Amino acid sequence: MDTKTANGGAAAAALAGRKIALGVTGSIAAYKACELVRLFVKAGAEVSVIMTAGAQQFVTPLTFRTLSRRSVATGLFENPETWVPGHVSLALWCDALVIAPCTANVAAKLACGIADDILSSIALACRKPILLAPAMNEGMLDAPATRANFATLRARGVAVMDCGEGELACGVEGRGRMPEPPAVFRAVAELFPPATPAGPGAAPAP
Repeated sequence: MDTKTANGGAAAAALAGRKIALGVTGSIAAYKACELVRLFVKAGAEVSVIMTAGAQQFVTPLTFRTLSRRSVATGLFENPETWVPGHVSLALWCDALVIAPCTANVAAKLACGIADDILSSIALACRKPILLAPAMNEGMLDAPATRANFATLRARGVAVMDCGEGELACGVEGRGRMPEPPAVFRAVAELFPPATPAGPGAAPAP
């Protein structure tokens, strides 16, 4: 078994039974989130997708509902599945919040504590691990405001992945591509460290 296969198996084991809230934002890379949902579900995780209005311009909620086999959150004023408002219930339900792709706009909202849509509201209410997989033009990525926003988020304990390099949607080569779904999948698994095995003489679990 090669290292890549072994790492993938370990990641799948770490995610089995986990509840993942997946935020999808308005980037052409939103199509990659479809593959990410497939990987989570295959690993045995439950996935609830939250879409911004921009994300719905690239991929339909029906696509994510089909892949995740769960309803998709698209607005603050939808009827929630439980009596708890959606932005609260999903923040409580999940074991981790993943935003992939994460645009510069959404990163700025998170850094400033703005909660003006369903995704930013869930993020503000969430007390579970949060991971961002950014996707944007290289100029936006290198802008002082964006760098400051990511630095702020990292200082608060948010995991921010590095962007990939290659051809961007604007037609130029550079940094800013969303990390590939398998890399995001493994990064999410790393949010859940394996349990430390009990040593000799340890008391049995109750």
